[in-house]
Amino acid sequence: MIARLKGVVDAIAADSAVIDVNGVGYLVHAPRRTLDRLAVGQPASLHIETHVREDHIHLYGFAEAEERAWFRRLTTVQGVGAKVALAILSAAGPDALLLAILSQDKAPLVRAEGVGPKLAARILAELKDRIETPLAVPTPAPAAAVNGAKPAALPAAVAVRDDAISALVNLGYDRSEAFSAVTRCQAELGGEAAVGELLRASLKGLAR
Repeated sequence: MIARLKGVVDAIAADSAVIDVNGVGYLVHAPRRTLDRLAVGQPASLHIETHVREDHIHLYGFAEAEERAWFRRLTTVQGVGAKVALAILSAAGPDALLLAILSQDKAPLVRAEGVGPKLAARILAELKDRIETPLAVPTPAPAAAVNGAKPAALPAAVAVRDDAISALVNLGYDRSEAFSAVTRCQAELGGEAAVGELLRASLKGLAR
């Protein structure tokens, strides 16, 4: 299996490039974000994902190892083939994808060619529990039961966070943008911050 190619860019097309490695030209399919970093006649080093099928061998190249990791994650989702995964990575980078999944925001995904709302929802649902670097959300320790009563099922800080995010979305902010701002402010203020306090801090940060 080919895991990496290092050579000179021989040609660039809309969705692929030819990398000349010691006189051998390798056709590599790649997301637009990777292709935009290449230039004909210039050296290139790409992380490669090799797909071997009965009727073909395809190489998929990425400027960063994290892009390749996301390509692998995306293609585990039912209905997401290599072409759709490349389209998603052309529309959104690894950081944007991580934030979209954590915030369950379909907007960055539906910008990709071939991805509709239903497929975007499936991607968010299936990858939510598979991501390796979830953002930490501070939450207070669960309250002990009083007089035998059951403690609240939902941690208070999570409920406050969700309320603040919903408020920002209702004000017109993108869900990913709202999630990022609220999560950052909750980490700074602590898990006991009230909705109003968290919302004011988030709006102040978004206004900068």
